[in-house]
Parts: sequence; structure tokens; C-alpha cells
Amino acid sequence: MPENLPDLRRADGVLFDLDGVLTPTAEVHMRAWKAVFDGVFAQWDITPAYTDADYYAYVDGKKRYDGVASLLRSRNVEIPWGDVSDGPEVESVCGIGNRKNAAFAAALRRDGIAPYPGSLALITRLRAEGIPQGVVSSSKNAEEVLAAAGIRDFFTVVVDGRVAERDALASKPAPDMFRAGAVALGVNPDASVAVEDALAGVGSAVAAGFATVVGVDRGAGPEALRQAGATCIVDDLIRLLPSTNTDESMENA
Repeated sequence: MPENLPDLRRADGVLFDLDGVLTPTAEVHMRAWKAVFDGVFAQWDITPAYTDADYYAYVDGKKRYDGVASLLRSRNVEIPWGDVSDGPEVESVCGIGNRKNAAFAAALRRDGIAPYPGSLALITRLRAEGIPQGVVSSSKNAEEVLAAAGIRDFFTVVVDGRVAERDALASKPAPDMFRAGAVALGVNPDASVAVEDALAGVGSAVAAGFATVVGVDRGAGPEALRQAGATCIVDDLIRLLPSTNTDESMENA
């Protein structure tokens, strides 16, 4: 194995983000956010227009309502926070977030989801090696996505948006969620590995004390992931399998 890539078989445990790392649901989330924000921006005459760059800068990796507030704040727009029970028609942070979630849930039910083949190969290998694995996701849909993808049984711990809300864990990039994941998995962050595709998620893992943070480049860009604190960058988790690691498939921090 090239020495620059971590040998996950030697880790105390591995904590994965979900969307964009294990499953291509990040693409579904992106489409749902774009549909919602395009409508909001048009209705309120907000400029400049919403772009994919906004998703990576303000929304990706954060809890749903924090993402809404962050994006609107980037356009100097402040609206009432509202309540988690707000319907999708309500013009509040929670209402807009729930509008997006309805669009995401409808797409998931309609189209289903499958794990990335490389990610499935890696978690299968780690399970065979007896390495504890968990998921740390800001999404409240994590359990549904894991079940739909057929991979829920690989993970003994899932710290998601619902757990974060229940336990008052701050949104990524604060360390709370990855720190809670390590505690729940019973591992030390400095001897474990975090795997993330979002800048906020990389920052969260670094702040939680993970010495090894794998950045998966699904669109955020290797330089941005590196600046956020990723210690190595791959384009597919298949690169972390011992038999397929290549220096050409990753970039060093």
C-alpha cells in the first residue's frame, strides 16, 4: 500500500459521512436545494442567482435549517427561523428547509438509491477485517437512505440530524457530531479515520481531533478539501482498498 494513504485496517474505527461519500444522494440533495432556492430567489427577487458553488459553500454538510440560514445570510436576507413543524409553504427558515426535504424524500421514494460501488467494496472489506464503522451525517434522512441503499447493517453507530437535534449537537463544522460519533463507537479520534466530501464535514472531523481525515472529491475540489484540513484526497473510496491504491489516484495534503 502506498505510504501516503492510510491503512484503514489499522484504525481503531472509521466514521463516514453519508451523502456523497457512501451514496450519491448528494446529487439528489443538490437538485432538491436548487429547485427550492431557485423558486425562493425568483419570488423574493434575490440576486445573484443560486449556483452549485453556493451549495458547496453554504449548505453542504450542514444541518438542513443551518444551511438555509447560511445561504440566505450570504445574500443579506434574514427571515424568521420558525418552527420545525412549519409546513413547506411557510416562509421561514424551517419552512424552506422542510420544503426541500419534501422534494428530497419524493425523489428518494421515486428513484431509490444505491451505494457507490467503491464505497460498498471498502465497507465490505472493513467489516470482514472487524473494523468498527459508523456514520456521521447532518441529514435527518440518514436512516432511510442507509436502509434504501441496503447498507444499514454495516454500521453500529449512526449520528445523524435527528440525533444532533435530540442531543443539541452543533452543526458541522463544529466538532460535536464527529466527537459524538467517536464516543458512540468507542474509539479515539486520534487513532481513527473520518471520511468526508463536504468542507464543513472535514472541518468538523479536524476540530474533533481526527488525525486522519480522508477528503472525497465529489465536486468541492481537492484544494478546498485540503485547505479545510483533509490529510489525503481521493476521488473514490475504492482507492483505499489495499489492492487498488495508486499514487496517481490521490493527492497528498
